[in-house]
Amino acid sequence: MGIKGLTKIITKYSPDSIHSENLYKLSGKKIAVDASLLIYKQLKGAPNVKVFRNSNGKITNHITGLFYKIMNYVSLNIELIFIFDGKPPDNKQLCIDERKEKSKKSLEEANKSISEEEKHKHEKNSLRITKEIINDVKTLLKLMGIPYIHPEEGEGEAYASELCRIGYVDYVLTEDMDTMAYGCPKLIRKCIDKSCKRNDIISIFDYSKIIKDLELNQEEFLDFCILCGCDYCPVVPRIGAITALKLIKKYKTIDNIVLKNNNYDFPKDYIDQVNCAKYNFKRYKGSINIEDLNIIQSVKDINGLKDFLIKEIEMNEKRVNNSIKKYSNTYK
Repeated sequence: MGIKGLTKIITKYSPDSIHSENLYKLSGKKIAVDASLLIYKQLKGAPNVKVFRNSNGKITNHITGLFYKIMNYVSLNIELIFIFDGKPPDNKQLCIDERKEKSKKSLEEANKSISEEEKHKHEKNSLRITKEIINDVKTLLKLMGIPYIHPEEGEGEAYASELCRIGYVDYVLTEDMDTMAYGCPKLIRKCIDKSCKRNDIISIFDYSKIIKDLELNQEEFLDFCILCGCDYCPVVPRIGAITALKLIKKYKTIDNIVLKNNNYDFPKDYIDQVNCAKYNFKRYKGSINIEDLNIIQSVKDINGLKDFLIKEIEMNEKRVNNSIKKYSNTYK
């Protein structure tokens, strides 16, 4: 779900915190990738892209998309480390259940669809990340020599944000604005300037600039994000992002808003939910030791990579070979 309306607030009140940049200027930098979010993006793809399967019926969109995405970065001497989601926090279960229900309904609609176009649309909306999909991605990463972390528990963006905060990586690549609530210093997204059609232009969000322009401290910004609505806390009726910002500026904390403002219908256990959300967003801050992380490293295996992509995923042999050949001078 992300933080409801956060991008619009930042665009309106802190436009200078968003910087459009050509990807090649990140050469030599290290980026933590929110693996789950990127996998979902590649699974769903563009609206007109259907779900592809190999001859064994395995969905392959995510591998195809990730291969070309990764090559775009490593060809520019940008170092990547993927961060997978571990076991989610207990208070995210409602959000997970809602997503499962939406997936189930989409699959039912796909089975009832008469036209191929409608069928493909609903089928894509029904897709969820499975253990098989995760294992396929790990195989791709190992063959490409890309390190990854898969913690037993915790959100991938939580780890990625903290790795950026402590300087282990320079940026976090994701489309999930939850990352800002974790205090991620530098977030990379697909270019949000709709007038820009180039794939090599990205948008970089600067956390420090955002909270300065919004005139909030870190604790107030976190309360603002939670009040907007997130994976751990529901949206409160009649409180959108703009109202949430006004309320935090006036009352400073969610606790004060609930206690001193009777204009909104807060759930009875709202403060408990807020406290749980705060715990999740702050859980790994200052508590990650790089030496304790199980970082899975591998040596690039070009022949193995070609076999995996061409024989198992059944990607076009000429395109795979051309892609690897094109980047051979920089893909070390």
